[in-house]
Amino acid sequence: MATFEENLKQLENIVSKLEKGDAPLEESIKMFEEGVLIANTLSKTLDEAEGKIKIVTGSSLKDFNIE
Repeated sequence: MATFEENLKQLENIVSKLEKGDAPLEESIKMFEEGVLIANTLSKTLDEAEGKIKIVTGSSLKDFNIE
């Protein structure tokens, strides 16, 4: 099973390839589907980490923007 960082790098690679726009349609669709699956996995991992942090800190996390 890939680490969070490995999944993130794979997603970045997929996005980069899709942004180039030179892949055939079928390949682009497959890459997009793979990217969605990876993004969902990353989101789940982050949600689980947030839950663990809430348990450790005994409080809820406030929303924040990274800018």
